Amino acid sequence: MHAAFAGAATPTPTPAVDPNLVTPGPWGFVVIAVLALVVVALIWDMMRRIRRGRVRADITEELDAEQLARTQAEAAVRASDVDDQDIDRSRRRPPS
Repeated sequence: MHAAFAGAATPTPTPAVDPNLVTPGPWGFVVIAVLALVVVALIWDMMRRIRRGRVRADITEELDAEQLARTQAEAAVRASDVDDQDIDRSRRRPPS
C-alpha cells in the first residue's frame, strides 16, 4: 500500500496557492479593525463603571462609619449623664 503511494508521486512541483484565496483582504482588515475598536470601547466603558461603583461603595462606607461613630458618641453621652445628687455622695447634706 505504501509502495503504491510512493510510486504515484508527482514529478512536477504542485502549483502555488493563490494568495487572494487565503488572505482576508481589505474587507477582512476593516472588519477586524472595527471589532478591535468596539472591544476597546467596551473595556473603557466597563472600567469607568467599575471605578464609579468603587467610589460609591467607598462613600457609602464612610457615611456608615460616621453614622456609627455619631450614634456611639450619643450613647456614651447618654450613659454619662448623671443627676446632681449622684455626682458626689460624700458631700451630700443629710436631710433635716
